Amino acid sequence: QSILFFIFYIKEKLKISSYTLRYYERIGLLPSVNRSKGGIRNYTDEDCRWVEFAKCMREAGLPVEILIDYVSLFQKGDETIPARKEILLEQRGILSGKIEELKKTLEKLDYKISRYEERLLVKEKELK
Repeated sequence: QSILFFIFYIKEKLKISSYTLRYYERIGLLPSVNRSKGGIRNYTDEDCRWVEFAKCMREAGLPVEILIDYVSLFQKGDETIPARKEILLEQRGILSGKIEELKKTLEKLDYKISRYEERLLVKEKELK
């Protein structure tokens, strides 16, 4: 596929700016992207998958440092598979805990909203 397709895919579908892409690459959140002789980045399918992975993990709240460690281990080869899996398991546990906390918060909000709705119905009946 063409370079323009990958640039469109990354910027438009994944909603990532050129600045963010360069930043992710500079700090090691993405493996190095191949470049043309003129220095233009040539994104591949694999590069797009890495961008999508990084974006997804960041949106879920995973720390940049953890993701940089993961990418660094990935680049060292298959002997790091157990360490990479451990990182993912640890982050999954943390994320799972956050989800449980968010569920509790959502329940409290739902309760508060229902109390407002009950009061609103009482006030509306008084208007009749």
